[in-house]
Amino acid sequence: MARRVVVTGLGTVNPLGKDVASFWQAACAGESGIGEITQFDASGMKARIAGEIAGFDPEEYIERREARRLDRYDQLFWASTHQALTDAGISYEEDDPAAMRAGVVVGSGIGGMISFQNGIDTMRERGPDRVSPLTITQIISNMAAGLVSIRYNLFGPNTCTVTACAASANAIGDAAEIIKRDAADVMVAGGAEAPVCEFAVAGFSQSRALSLNNDDPQGASRPFDADRDGFVMGEGAATLILEEREHALARGANIYGEIVGYGMSSDGYHVTLPRPGGGGAARAMQHALDDAGLASSDVDYINAHGTSTAANDVTETAAIKTVFGDGAYSVPVSSTKSMTGHLLGGAGALESLVCILAIRDGIVPPTINYTTPDPECDLDYVPNEARSVGVSTAMTNSFGFGGHNVSLVFAAHH
Repeated sequence: MARRVVVTGLGTVNPLGKDVASFWQAACAGESGIGEITQFDASGMKARIAGEIAGFDPEEYIERREARRLDRYDQLFWASTHQALTDAGISYEEDDPAAMRAGVVVGSGIGGMISFQNGIDTMRERGPDRVSPLTITQIISNMAAGLVSIRYNLFGPNTCTVTACAASANAIGDAAEIIKRDAADVMVAGGAEAPVCEFAVAGFSQSRALSLNNDDPQGASRPFDADRDGFVMGEGAATLILEEREHALARGANIYGEIVGYGMSSDGYHVTLPRPGGGGAARAMQHALDDAGLASSDVDYINAHGTSTAANDVTETAAIKTVFGDGAYSVPVSSTKSMTGHLLGGAGALESLVCILAIRDGIVPPTINYTTPDPECDLDYVPNEARSVGVSTAMTNSFGFGGHNVSLVFAAHH
């Protein structure tokens, strides 16, 4: 019998909320978590806005000494994972045999970017002997996975996906596959990013990817709108606890939903731009549907990649039309990046969490700041206000620099 994979725990810290409940309330209310950058002096930057997590205190989850040894992206994932494991009612002692069947997959686009920048600054200003011995472990993208494995006694498969803005969608899909092939019963899966620093903001600005609408931070991220001018960088983390269905039922776990489809493809076209026409994105979506054994007409909601860039939004719209045909105009599509900003490698995990909550509550969050229709983006983007919709099946899309395309399909548990 095929092993089925269900979701039994959720956790997040992001610009809209420091836990799942506060995030979901704000998302359904159409609030924005974007403002002027406060983590450094951005006055000399082209882009001076971001989605930051106001008031995040890692010491709510981590001892002070330990917290100071970690990059912010590690702290964020630690926090979201603590929430998710607590929500799932899962904990292991070091000698628990079940811990050998529990693992971790984390996605991050650029890992410890803040620590990387600080280490370079220290070396240039004070010399190589003053660089912290912790620098490398703070920087490397896999360390969030390693840390939560150490802290929570997760001794099964442990790995990291680094596929730019598709990274945490890959992490969730890969974690589900690990369970399906009977290499684990429980997997911590998700992603984190903490890119709000001078180096990352400057780099993305120079690639002309970021919105320069600095005078209207809350209105700057406007996916599918004709006046969009780039994405807004965001920080955050989200964690899903994935579990083999029979294992979850045996322990009486609360089951939010089921992951039923995982599709991937490559554009093979350009380092930053999507392939025109959306052929690669469409293949990932179709592969996910095929994996789920579903038709496009079975999908009740699409959480779009929807970055608010000129190229992505047109391409993703075209891809949806390719896969859904005439049904593309009747399925609600929304981009929660309009509210959170773009969490880069953490985006896919947060948007998977959105799909699970949409299934649970029958509410589709809106695409805010949608005021001027774009003739090339003519689908139902759930403009500006959440909508009550019966959602049994939801798809989320994540596309990354380098041409990485990932789609995931979630369904109500039966």
